[in-house]
Amino acid sequence: MRQEPQHTGRDESEEERADRMWGELIQEVRVAQTGVQILFGFLLTVVFQPKYARLPDADQVIYIVTVVLGACATGALIGPVSLHRLVAGRRVKPRAVRLAARMTFVGLVLLLATMASSLLLILRVATHDAYVPWLVAAVVVWYLVCWYGLPLWARRRHAGSDD
Repeated sequence: MRQEPQHTGRDESEEERADRMWGELIQEVRVAQTGVQILFGFLLTVVFQPKYARLPDADQVIYIVTVVLGACATGALIGPVSLHRLVAGRRVKPRAVRLAARMTFVGLVLLLATMASSLLLILRVATHDAYVPWLVAAVVVWYLVCWYGLPLWARRRHAGSDD
């Protein structure tokens, strides 16, 4: 008795897949974009606070690094929107989706670094305690588990699946 081939995955063309993946990517970027823009906006106001001038040099350097990281994260997470706008109608959507996905991944890495350095600065100013780097490291490990570890584990666990 002959067995029917099992249907796995979606029955879609490369263009249909690119359309679907673009929609999913933009939804994901909206979440990250909002977070990074709010964080970046708050970071931009810190330098105008009277207490900023009294910060030790090390904390001012952490602040500058944090602002630059936030600016880079913002650029990487807004990049897919600009990419889509500039290549729309040029029949390059599958390639554009792959490039936008890479920009989004880089943006998320930069967002993680921005959040970690923001947390380091805030906790250093708020507590001046020696446990601050350990606390920040624990939060970074948590981010790594949530943002990369669990998704990679799920991908690996279902590696036999299509897509």
